[in-house]
Amino acid sequence: MPTPELRVEVTRGGLPESVHRVAAAIMDSEGRLIASSGNPDLITWWRSGAKPFQALPLVQDGAVDRFRITAAELALACASHSSEARHLEVVTGLMAKIGITDRDLACGPHPPLSPAVAQAAVRGAVTLTPRWSNCSGKHAGMLALAKHHGWPLAGYQEAGHPVQQRILEEVTRWSGVAPAGIALAPDGCTAVCFGLPLRAMAVAYASLISSPDLAARRIVSAMASHPFLLAGTGRLCTDLIMAAQGRIIAKIGAEGVYSAGLPGLGLGIALKVEDGDMRASGVALLEVLKQVLRRAVGRSGGQVAELPELLALLEQPREDLAGHGHPEIRNSRGIVTGELRPAGLLRFYDG
Repeated sequence: MPTPELRVEVTRGGLPESVHRVAAAIMDSEGRLIASSGNPDLITWWRSGAKPFQALPLVQDGAVDRFRITAAELALACASHSSEARHLEVVTGLMAKIGITDRDLACGPHPPLSPAVAQAAVRGAVTLTPRWSNCSGKHAGMLALAKHHGWPLAGYQEAGHPVQQRILEEVTRWSGVAPAGIALAPDGCTAVCFGLPLRAMAVAYASLISSPDLAARRIVSAMASHPFLLAGTGRLCTDLIMAAQGRIIAKIGAEGVYSAGLPGLGLGIALKVEDGDMRASGVALLEVLKQVLRRAVGRSGGQVAELPELLALLEQPREDLAGHGHPEIRNSRGIVTGELRPAGLLRFYDG
């Protein structure tokens, strides 16, 4: 029997034109594998899925309180934002509190993730600086940590710097993977990114959303309370957290990575679209959530009111979520030629 595996199909006229395989792990905080697709031990780069853990030392070490960093600013430190006006307003305020400028940010500017803002940049209506990077909040947070401890600001983004060593401690703590087992390489924004198994990423999210630790609770609360700052207009992280009213936490990563947590079930999710297709990652996440919630509703007999509500939210999505689950594909004349659609099943291990 073949291994159960999710995939995302790209159709044209109803016929699959291409197929994106999905590896996924669904874990609880005790390290039990609840469900999987493909190889749950696939080692891949966590990319921006690691950002909540990169922000944790800010809270744990006292930098958030010292610099009076708000929940909104903390959410931005976990964000892959779209460089919209609100994002820039918050990161500018955060940088002012810390006492840093664009010259201190190691992340370079790039085309904004918001199509509207990107078009404005192409027209020359805005001048891009490092704070326009989708990772500028993360970098501001790293600089705040360096200032708080009196560490050098120069090179804060590089492996071996005390900031990155401190973050590695948190990745190890929450994932359960020893430092020697975590691959390190520069991310797209120049900071260190982490390579580890999907199941370890999922354990980290399950532990984060279940932990009584005050720092973890503040990170999760910031993400749940300020979803717009995590991503932006029309982005799945924002729309999903808003629609679920914080009962689902989701964080995208580059190259087809998504991480998520279901606080009501104490489960963490990590997935990788194996060919790195970014269009497919959100489709895959929503399908994983549906299958996990269907299973949970069936096993609870509908006794946990939150679970049927969340499942209904995904199976009968309102307008802001509907387009993420089955995105339409249009040609140059705007005519719908196909869609992205999920296919396949998770394998469940809990009986």
